[in-house]
Amino acid sequence: MKGTTTLNLIAVGLLLLSLIVSPALTASEAVPCALREYPTGSVCVCNSTYCDTLEFEEPITVGGFLLVSSSRDGIRFGQSRDATKMPVVPEVKPIPKQRFARSTRPVTIQLNRRRTFQTVVGFGGAFTGAVSFNLGKLEPTLRSCLYRSYYSKKVGIGFSLMRIPIGGCDFDLKPWAYNELPEDDVHLTNFTKLDQRDLIKIAQIKELMATAENQDIKLMGAAWSPPRWMKSNNDWSGSSRLKSEYYQTWADYHIKYLQLMTDAGLDYWAISTGNEPMNAVIGFLFIRFMSLGWTALSQGKWVGDHLGPTLRSSGFQNVKLFAGDDQRYTFPWWFSQMDQGHPNATQYLDGLAVHWYWDGVTPPGLLDQAVRLYPDKLLFNTEASLGDKPFQTHGPILGSWDRAESYITYILQDLQHSVHGWIDWNLMLNEIGGPNYAKNYVESAVVVNTTSGKEVYKQPIFYGLGHFSRFITEGSTRFETTTSDSAVIVVGFTRPDQKTTLVFYNKKSSSCEVIVKDPERGVAQLHLPPKSVHSLLYA
Repeated sequence: MKGTTTLNLIAVGLLLLSLIVSPALTASEAVPCALREYPTGSVCVCNSTYCDTLEFEEPITVGGFLLVSSSRDGIRFGQSRDATKMPVVPEVKPIPKQRFARSTRPVTIQLNRRRTFQTVVGFGGAFTGAVSFNLGKLEPTLRSCLYRSYYSKKVGIGFSLMRIPIGGCDFDLKPWAYNELPEDDVHLTNFTKLDQRDLIKIAQIKELMATAENQDIKLMGAAWSPPRWMKSNNDWSGSSRLKSEYYQTWADYHIKYLQLMTDAGLDYWAISTGNEPMNAVIGFLFIRFMSLGWTALSQGKWVGDHLGPTLRSSGFQNVKLFAGDDQRYTFPWWFSQMDQGHPNATQYLDGLAVHWYWDGVTPPGLLDQAVRLYPDKLLFNTEASLGDKPFQTHGPILGSWDRAESYITYILQDLQHSVHGWIDWNLMLNEIGGPNYAKNYVESAVVVNTTSGKEVYKQPIFYGLGHFSRFITEGSTRFETTTSDSAVIVVGFTRPDQKTTLVFYNKKSSSCEVIVKDPERGVAQLHLPPKSVHSLLYA
């Protein structure tokens, strides 16, 4: 152990034991979850007069700690924390081996602060046409509760990123784009004002920022499709490519959009080269929503000759440019192929965007390869949801912990493989997982009761997300963590305020003992309930 003020964190475990017996909150102002049981699990119900919050005092004294926990069995952001200050001792005595029987041998988590990795930018969700439509169905007070739940740094889960479609996407009432008419309009003469759908979104996003007291949200735009006349098949979906005579027009389209949004009061942090280009190359046989097909070679040429130079010579040269925006199986070959299409293509890129839909069958080592080849690029997950596969239940499963576990474990995996930012798909959907004109209904962390407009349901996924987004703040740097049991997954970060945060998940169907060994702070002994996620924050 280092230094003369090593901390003994063993008291953490003793407090957590009381949490497992009764998930009551400690001395904080947090409003607890109004838990409602369904045959498929438990949700937290919010209405205009009641909605749970995540409020706490951060540890500020040496030895202070906060432990926040959620579990399959109904704990939602339960808190354990020090009442005053943990004792400072000159050394930490080892825990006797005979303390645990062989059948209950503890899991050991070891921290190594000397080996560091990526610095996190943040977490967030997507503000689609469906999200905007569902918000419009809610009472204003309840809408404000959701804004705070997601984006408040004081009472919510502290989201800081927001992905917004440029034009339409599948989660809209119908497909649409700017300048649909006149056709063959190279100079986009009809792209002079924002569509009413975007004006409604802008008003809602501004309301969100004001209500959540968060003006630091980073907006990221992505287009699903240009107007049909720019495409080889003259259709919203199906096999397509961008007609070469419109390469510059499609680049100009993005600049016009950024300018109009800026004029309306929303400044964008980043855009991407377009959503899931492989959908209209190999996925068109079963995908029925808006898409634009690219090969990596042709996209590289477009970026190198058109979008990259146009963006960098415009008034938006500081807007970051991400490429990919597709599945993990496209990594890293897509980007090397872009450079085959144009030798300067990836030089215009600030980041690489990946979606999670085939993570279960594609190894995370592909992300590591991309990081090694492009160490100066940001790596973001920009879309995730469940219920999209033919063999999955489409739309929300109220209270499903299994779906929350998928989120928790894959976010942990992404963070372990150098992801800098993580963006969920729709912030909220209705009871069937829409609206969606293609009937591509999926899961959501928040489900809106659009029949009454008086209730929303926070799914277990919401709490899984919050264990990362509220505690791993922007500028946090990951350090190496190891675990003696693969069923207990962990990541660790040093935050800009020099506090340490660990997020860990117990995948076991039984409780387990965990020993956390921090060379600079000491040893923490934890008792974790089955299927539970935890955020530990200490000074």
